[in-house]
Parts: sequence; C-alpha cells; structure tokens
Amino acid sequence: MGLKFCAPASLFLLLSLPAFAYGWGVDGHAIICQIAQERLSESAAAAVEDLLPNYAKNNLSSLCTWADRVKFRYRWSSPLHYIDTPDGLCTYDYDRDCKDEDGVKGRCVSGGITNYTNQLLDYGNSSSESQYNLTEALLFLAHLMGDVHQVLPQIEEETPLTSAGTEGNRCCTILLSMTPNTTMQVWDDNIVETAEERFYDDNVEEFTEAIKQNITGEWSDQVVKWEKCSNNKVACPDVYASESIEAACDWAYKDVKNNTQLEDRYFLSRLPVVNLRLAEGGVRLAATLNRIFG
Repeated sequence: MGLKFCAPASLFLLLSLPAFAYGWGVDGHAIICQIAQERLSESAAAAVEDLLPNYAKNNLSSLCTWADRVKFRYRWSSPLHYIDTPDGLCTYDYDRDCKDEDGVKGRCVSGGITNYTNQLLDYGNSSSESQYNLTEALLFLAHLMGDVHQVLPQIEEETPLTSAGTEGNRCCTILLSMTPNTTMQVWDDNIVETAEERFYDDNVEEFTEAIKQNITGEWSDQVVKWEKCSNNKVACPDVYASESIEAACDWAYKDVKNNTQLEDRYFLSRLPVVNLRLAEGGVRLAATLNRIFG
C-alpha cells in the first residue's frame, strides 16, 4: 500500500509546547466545507458533484467529517491524524516532523494532504481507469485541509474532561488542566459552539454566513494571498501547518496556567483566531480543488 494512505488528521499540543495536532468538531468542518464549495470554479464544482455519493445530494459539508467516522475501520490511517513537533519548539519542519512512530516519512496530516491531492489529479484521465478511490480521496482531502488549519489537537485516547461552572456556557465551563484532552475540546468544539450559542442562536448556518461576510469584507484584501501556493504547487500544507503551530504558541496557552478556569476573556480573545482559521481553511480548500480540477 506504500504511502497511498487515508488520513484523518490531527496534531498534538502539550503543555511543554508543542507536539501538536489538528482537528475540528463537526460544525467546524461543516463551515470549512460549505465555504469551500461555494467558491469552486465551474469545473471543480462539476467534479465534486460527480465524485460525491448520491446520498450526499451534492453537499460536501455533509460528509466533511467522514474521515473521522471511518478512522477505526481504516486503522492503518491512525498515524496520519497528527504531526509531532519537538517539545518547546514553535516551528514545524516536514523532514523532521512528518513521520509516524516507526520513522516512516510522509505519515502525517501534511503528507496526507499531498497524497490525496496527487490522487485527485488522476480525475478525468482518459488513458486509463484511476487506481484510486477518488471519492474517498476527495473526502479525506476536504477533511484534512480543515484539520491542518486547526490550532489544537484531536487525540486517540478518551479520558474524562474536567469541567466546572454553570450550565449553558460551553466554552467557559471547561477547567483547563493543560492536557491534550481538555485543550482539544476547547479549540475543536467549545469555542465554536459557544459562539453559535451566544451570537447566532445555535445556528451554524448563521455563523458560517458571518464568516463568509468577513471573507468578502474585512479580510478581502488577504484572500488572494491565502489562495496562492508557491512554486506552482497544487497544495501547500506545510505552510498551513506552520501557521497553526505558531498560532498555538501565541494563543492556546498564552497567559494561562494549569488548573485555571477559562473565562470570557479567553473565549472572546481566541474567537477571532478560530474565525480566521475557519475562513482560511475554506478559502484554501476551494483554491486547492480549483487547481486540481482546473
């Protein structure tokens, strides 16, 4: 099977900074895929519709967490859920960090994005039938492009989260114990869900629309830069991974001590970071698919 793998992605961020990984919850992935699908070129939109299973009804966001749901069936994909960076560093280096525990290079989220991008380039090749399952390649790529824009991790182990506070404030009831579980929960789900609850009447569509308005408004002068990929590459996952580890160092643990309850100040100051990464993930997923199917 070589490196033709499937890769739901994540990255570990520990207290000592960072062995890091990425992942969004269901709503985060849905937001990224919805933003992306609405920005597809005509040819890319047609290819995505062709590759999506009929039951998806041409809605990429409905299957944006498929890669997470199948990771226990595709157990060989586990090493592709994360990138481990050395403790104490706020940098990412592909040659140093993109490998599994056996040292096999390319077995990380960045390698997964590159792999599935290359598989999808086979689409429409009339010379022979593709050797790849291009529907799965699309779903993995859509998921991983979201994951690589997350600041904090998704981890395999399931241990209890420590919580405190009042009912109905999802973000600020989490007592940060500086373990991968609690920090992952805050950044994957709680910040997004708290924003939806507090500002958008628990409506993910309204939250998505607000981010889209920022893309065409406040961030419009940055979008062209987000879309670009240097050296004529189709995808640039190492750039996105580097951005995320820097954001983790700058925001996730900054001014936070062990066993301290997260308050509104943490939520409100980190929400713009989450919004920006969701926007960048959606724009870049669309740009990558447009280059693949262009």
